[in-house]
Parts: sequence; structure tokens; C-alpha cells
Amino acid sequence: MLKIIRLLKASIGSLIIVIALLALQAYCDLALPSYTSDIVDIGIQQGGVTSAVPDVIRESQLKYLMYMLDNKEQETVQNSYKYISKEEVSPSEYEEYLKECPILAEENIYVLNTKDKETIGELEAIMARAFLIVSSLQTESEQMAELKQKLSEGLPAEMASLKVIDIITMLPKEQAEPIIASIEDTFSQMPETIVKQASLKAVKTEYELIGMDTASIQSDYIVRTGLKMLGLALIAMISTILVGYLSARIAAGLGKDARSQVFKKVVGFSNTEFDRFSTASLITRSTNDIQQIQTTLVFMIRIVFYAPILAIGGIIKALNTNISMSWVIGVAVFGILGLVGTLFTIAMPKFKLMQKLVDRLNLVTREILTGLSVIRAFSKEKQEEKRFDVANTELTRTNLFVNRVMTFMMPLMMFIMNGITVLIIWSGANGIDQGSMQVGDMMAFIQYTMQIIMSFLMLSIISIMLPRASVSANRIVEVLDTDLSIHDPDNTQSLLPAKKGYVEFENVSFRYPKAEDDVLSNISFTAKPGETTAIIGSTGSGKSTLVHLIPRFYDVTEGSIKVDGVDIRNVSQNDLRDKLGFVPQKGVLFSGTIDSNIRYGKQDATTEEILKAARIAQAEDFINEKEEKYDTAISQGGTNVSGGQKQRLSIARAIAKDPEIYIFDDSFSALDYKTDIKLRKALKDEIGDSTVIIVAQRINTIIHAEQILVLDEGKIVGMGTHEELLKNCEVYKQIALSQLSKEELAYE
Repeated sequence: MLKIIRLLKASIGSLIIVIALLALQAYCDLALPSYTSDIVDIGIQQGGVTSAVPDVIRESQLKYLMYMLDNKEQETVQNSYKYISKEEVSPSEYEEYLKECPILAEENIYVLNTKDKETIGELEAIMARAFLIVSSLQTESEQMAELKQKLSEGLPAEMASLKVIDIITMLPKEQAEPIIASIEDTFSQMPETIVKQASLKAVKTEYELIGMDTASIQSDYIVRTGLKMLGLALIAMISTILVGYLSARIAAGLGKDARSQVFKKVVGFSNTEFDRFSTASLITRSTNDIQQIQTTLVFMIRIVFYAPILAIGGIIKALNTNISMSWVIGVAVFGILGLVGTLFTIAMPKFKLMQKLVDRLNLVTREILTGLSVIRAFSKEKQEEKRFDVANTELTRTNLFVNRVMTFMMPLMMFIMNGITVLIIWSGANGIDQGSMQVGDMMAFIQYTMQIIMSFLMLSIISIMLPRASVSANRIVEVLDTDLSIHDPDNTQSLLPAKKGYVEFENVSFRYPKAEDDVLSNISFTAKPGETTAIIGSTGSGKSTLVHLIPRFYDVTEGSIKVDGVDIRNVSQNDLRDKLGFVPQKGVLFSGTIDSNIRYGKQDATTEEILKAARIAQAEDFINEKEEKYDTAISQGGTNVSGGQKQRLSIARAIAKDPEIYIFDDSFSALDYKTDIKLRKALKDEIGDSTVIIVAQRINTIIHAEQILVLDEGKIVGMGTHEELLKNCEVYKQIALSQLSKEELAYE
């Protein structure tokens, strides 16, 4: 998997941008619950009043507050407020203040004149305490009535009608301090949230008495906070879109690079490697497996970086909101991990099996589609349908098992999430009842807990996707890490001009990988320029294997093969194959046109060269019969031309390349006798100076060759001309007599 991840090196810049965007998105998502809490606690419950330091206060109320403060605190308050009266300000300023504070018509006011955070922080503590004491003394409760009665004893009758706060402020400081201390002691035993709410409520009451529009203050705060939330949601949305776009580009880039590397590797495979990997498996690895990694990578980029930030941030925020309910988070996380771990254990073996079953289905499908004509000829459609059905059913059964297991995830996940919500509400309700928590805090805690659960859920989903992607990655790496059995030497040798066109086998033996016996044993011969070397033998004697050694489709086990006087293992594969014109046993054409197929080996071939190649290969007649001639389309695999036409076009392709050495691997088998004769004659006349090596089954094809090799069970049992072999090689004589009569042989 790490080898695949290394392909992301080209996208490192985009990855850094994605991580930054995910951090921004997580910040926005984590900020939203705190704003929700503020709307509920401050906007609704506290009427939009955010501080115990009032912006405006009546002169009479400030007088009461100052009485509750020591000299230093009084000085701090006095320095922070500006006195406003009709005489102190200009008429226009007075009108503005009067409009906002109607009480100014009856009583002078003080306006906060500092924005220094440190000073306001200091005032917060001072004013909150003073407001609590004063507001409690101004309430008309039974306790205040009893206190008033107690204080009125011994006072003149005219003072008995005064309010409690007025009576206390008229007392000497020494007498008032015990009363104030007892009130402060009562407040000290109350939860902090209740104390804070009480002081803010007192400030709101003061605003109402001043005549300020408290409804407007409340709505302004809610709208202002709501707009902030909308802004954060918009930023999060833009970040999400950009992350989705960039992660898709990164994953697509990795898929492109992986496919390119796999393709380049596969193109370099020799037949040895192709024997190890089936074609169906290589196709699956190049498409399905890489697509699996690409899809997983998109999720990984968006989740692996985002989920931890969200989880850690959510835990910190939740604990800052209320630490007493942290146990709920632990229950939620362990519940999620337990659920996912159980499902993971059940489904994991099936994930590993799934890719192998996809390979199997592709293999069966490819075999059936490739051999469809044979299947129909033998009326085996039902049997092949059953074979396909077995592979299809097995894959379907595995998919269904995995999907059924995974269907339990969402219902159980919702059960856990809803259960956690109930736990938070139950625990939070007790906290609200006791005054240790506010409603908004509980709502924020629910949201943070859901974010934590979702982050662990996202990581869990990745942990489920990752094994299947890991299996796919291992299958791709298996291809990329395959050591090529045939590769260029570190120091290549140049071909010798003096030995141009010579192909020399020196004591060559060959054995297929993991085979016990040699396919070819002690093969020695030389093919010379201007001569035709033919190879004949019974089926399975090693004819095709022998010629496959020349272009290094396999490497020899023992001995050496020389082309132009140099061991082919010491020459670069490109230089070697540039000298060869290879025509395989089975004609292979590529989708395109007749012209593109003929010029496949020499893209810069002239029109004359293409026409010449087609004429020599006896393809000219059937090409000219077609409406578009050389521009006639060839379908994939050449399915729209006959077997003989396919072979002739394959021969024309080799001729157009104009190589030094021609290798025909039983390439005339689909030709009729007349075309065979004409083709061999044209080859002799047109490319007579080249080295020609022909593998054939028919005696007629090779009868005029200068050198004929007779193979039997991988060994040369005869070498010479047709006449020589009839006299001294029994195997050749039997092959000849099986195809031609004695009279025909004598005539030939």
C-alpha cells in the first residue's frame, strides 16, 4: 500500500491545500455549536445581554452600586463611566442620548466610555457582585420584608416608608457591612451559572428602567449571531466543495499514474511472466483494483485528516462546555468501536475473497466470449451458462453476505447515537435543575458528542474500506514488484555489421519455468542471409518455442543465440527486435485501418512501401475489392476479416518494416495452396537478400528451403535440404509421405 501511496508525491501541493481546507472546515463545524448555545443562553434566556457591565446606567442605580464597593473599586468604576446630563452635553448630543435613553428626561445617566478588554474584565467582576447585592435588596420578597421590618425598628416614622436599599445606604458602613456580607455569603453558595444569569438579568432590568429597547437588543444579538453562523456554514460548504474537487483530482492522478506504471510493467513482461498472471487477472488489476484504490483514496483524503481534527476538537470543546458529562463521550466512543470492530471481524475475510472472485468471473467471461463460436459448434451453451452461473453466484453470495453484515451498521449506529442523546439530556437536565448547566450548553454538548461519534464512525468506515483497497494495492504491487526474467544488460553490445543477418544457435536448451524436462535440447544451427531456414516437426515438438527464443520472448536455459554475431542477451531488446520481422502463428490485428495495421512496425513507411508489402503478402486483391481500400476499418482483433486475410495482413506488416530477419511462425497455415505458392515466390523475389526462418506444418511450404530442420521431442533429428532429408531422415520422410504421394514427392 505504501508503494501506491508514494505515487502521491506529484500531488503533494494539492494535499497540503486539502489539509488546510479540512482544518478550516473542522474549525467552522466546531464553532457552530457554541454559537447555537449563545443564541439559546444569551439571545433567548438573557435577552441579548452579554455582560454584567452595563453600557448605560442611571445615576441613582450607580449610587447604590458604588456603596457596595471599596474605594479602589469605586475609582475604577468612576474612571470607566462618563456622566451625562442636560448641562454636561450639547443640545444635539442630549437629543441623541434622550432618544436612546428616555429616562434622561427625568434622571441623569452614566455611559460606559472604555473598550479596553482588561478594564472591562475587571469591571465584570466588580459590577456583577454589586448588581447581585443591589438587585436582591431591591426585590420585594418575604426576606426583604423581614429585613426592612428589622431595620425600621428605632428609625423615625418618616424613614419607615423608605426602601430597604435606601435604608441600608443611609446606615454607617460598619452597620451595613454584616448585612451585605450575609447576602454575599448566600450568593457564594449558589452555582456560578445562576449567579451569572442573575447579574445579567439585573442589567437587563436596568436597561428596561432606562427605557432602552430591550427587544431590539435581543433580536440584534440573535440576528448578529445567526449571520456569523451562516458565514461559518458558507465557509465550511466552500471548503467541502474544494476538498471534494481536489481529492477527486488527486485520486484520479494516482489512478492514472498507477495504470501507467502497471501498463508499462506488463508491456515489459516476457512469456514467463504472462504464464504467471492470467490476462483476465491483469485486466482486473489494471482497472477494477486501481478503481478500488482510487475510490478509497478520495474517502481517505477527506476523512483521515478531517476526522481526527474533528474528534480532538470536539472532545476539547465538549469538556470546556461541561466536564461532568465526559463519561458520556467515553460510552459513545467505546460503543462505536465495539460495533465496528465486530462487523469488521465478520466481514474482513469476505473482503479479501471478493477480488479473487472478481478475477474468476472475468476469466470465465473472457473464455466464454473468446470461444463463443466453438461453444455454439458443440452445443455447450447450457454447460457454459452453468459455469458462468457458478462464478457469478459465488461472487453474488459473497457480496450479499458483506452487504447484509454492513446493513446492521446504520441502524445500530443510530441506536447508539439516539441513546447517547437521551443520556446527555437526562444528565444535562439534572445539571440545569441544579443550576450547574444552561440549556444552550446542553445543546452544544449534544452537537459536540455527535461530531465526535461521527468522526469515529468515519474512521471506522475507512477501516472497513481499507482492507479491500489494501488487497487491491497488494495485487497491483505484486505486478509492479515482479522481477522481469528478461531485461536489458547494464552494458549493451553493438551488433556486428560483418555478421549482418546471421542467426546462430549454439547448443541451445530450453525449459519452461517450474518444468522438470527440457522442451528443446542441444539445438545448434545457423540461418544465413539470402537463405530460407525451415523448421518442421510433429505437433508439440518445440517449433514455435524455438523461434520464440530469437526475439527473447523467453531466454535460453543453456547455450546461446547470436544475431549479427552477438549474443542476444548482450543486446538491448529494442535493438534486437528492430532487426526482426515476426509473424505469429495466430494473426493479430489491432483496431484501426488496414493502412495503420500494415505500417504498425514502421510508422514513417511511404505509400509505395505499404502497397509493396500488401502486394508481396498477396493482400492487394482483397484490399482493392473493399470500398475504402487501405482506409477500411479493422475491428478489434480483426474480427471483420477472414483468417487468411488476417494472416496476409500480418505478413504485410512484417514486410513493410523491412527487417534483416523474417520469422514466420506457421504463418501460412490459413492460406490456400495457390496463395501459398504465390506468396513464397514473391518473398523469394522481393526479400531474397534477407534471412528467412519459417515454421511450417506443410511440406509444400518449405520444400524449396535451403536448410530444413526436423524437430522431434525438442531435438534436431535431421538437417539439410528436402532431397537430403528424404534420404537420411526417417521422421521427415514420414511427414512428407503423410502429406504427399511418392509420385508428388518425386515431381516436387
